[in-house]
Amino acid sequence: QVQLVESGGGLVQAGDSLRLSCATSGFTFASYAMGWFRQAPGKEREFVAAISWSGGSSYYADSVQGRFTISRDNAKNTVYLEMNILKPEDTAVYYCAADALGYGSRWSSEYEYWGQGTQVTISS
Repeated sequence: QVQLVESGGGLVQAGDSLRLSCATSGFTFASYAMGWFRQAPGKEREFVAAISWSGGSSYYADSVQGRFTISRDNAKNTVYLEMNILKPEDTAVYYCAADALGYGSRWSSEYEYWGQGTQVTISS
């Protein structure tokens, strides 16, 4: 049974940091690219960051470039999203997802497995 479980969300103030984790099981994690997406109330789900199967390549949305860092630990089957200098507009439910193609993608349609999401709320 495939599982992706996000954790680390919460309520923080603008300028603070959070680290999200996504623990996975039930598939060959080391062969999959991993991505983070987010969805704010009333908005469509949007790409945040992605990392290739090896961790050698990573990609970011322009809105988070320089503030967020995606990483992975293939020994722990876990992907992380370090979020710094958080802004109120970062408020959203954050989802991790797994992409069998392995290289990382900005397109949600290419992701096979999804977590349930974790809420991140940034107060001004």
